[in-house]
Amino acid sequence: MLAGMAGVRVRLTFPEHLITEPVVGRMMRGFDVLPNIRRATITDAVGWMVCEISGEPTTVEAALTWLAGEGVQVDRLGDVVES
Repeated sequence: MLAGMAGVRVRLTFPEHLITEPVVGRMMRGFDVLPNIRRATITDAVGWMVCEISGEPTTVEAALTWLAGEGVQVDRLGDVVES
């Protein structure tokens, strides 16, 4: 990860009405962040993913706030530690 870049590990839970919407794509375009999807699953009723979102720290925070505003449950799992 480049200097000045933030990496946050989150679990994103998508309610049924957002499962077929391109929410992650909109986040990428709107906030210039890059998600690295580590795990994901989807059913008819809910979808979730564990991902690392990287970008400028203020941009990452804005993207997470936007996701929550769209109806996605955002649970922080911790900052990404690079070795």
